[in-house]
Amino acid sequence: MSGVVLEASDLYRFYHVGEEEIFALRGVSLRLRSGELVAVTGPSGSGKSTLLNCVAGLDDPDGGYVAITGERISRAPERVRARLRAERVGIMMQSGNLFPHLAVIDNLRLQQRLSGKKHLPAPEALLDRVGLGHRVQALPETLSGGEAARAGLAVALSTLPSVLICDEPTGEVDEANETAIISLLKRAQADGAAILIATHSPSLAGKADRILELNDGAVA
Repeated sequence: MSGVVLEASDLYRFYHVGEEEIFALRGVSLRLRSGELVAVTGPSGSGKSTLLNCVAGLDDPDGGYVAITGERISRAPERVRARLRAERVGIMMQSGNLFPHLAVIDNLRLQQRLSGKKHLPAPEALLDRVGLGHRVQALPETLSGGEAARAGLAVALSTLPSVLICDEPTGEVDEANETAIISLLKRAQADGAAILIATHSPSLAGKADRILELNDGAVA
């Protein structure tokens, strides 16, 4: 398919609990184009986070594959996966988006340095954009929940990724911060990023071009 920057094909993922085999994903497939926002919805335990971890190359599927801009990230050597993530993927998870010993601005600088890209936005400008221009030297532990979410999104966006993956980006924030985060995501979409979001938020899902609903590890 022309213009596809993210392809996940027939993904299976299972875990063993004692002698029991539990399927977290059952043959899930999806494709994203540049400038497309897709929301993954479904009840807790439906496989949303597992899907995002596989798509981001943080976990390997037991069956199927994931390709980012035509290059497979599934079951690739870790150096290849790390390069693909650094160059092409922005990741915002539910927590752990910031190194706790680094100031907010230094988290952005580190991410940009790891990407190896040149001509990236100034970290100060990105933090201004997310409303954290006054918190550039703050340590993560001093941020509120909404500030931490916006800082994590700034880090994910700092390398101008082809693919942006967000797991519950508005899950722990108030309505005002949710509105701000949705606005930032829509701006990234307008700039051409392909965005995949796992969410329980009807407001955020309502902004998506498509909704992929999961139930018990399969597309509902």
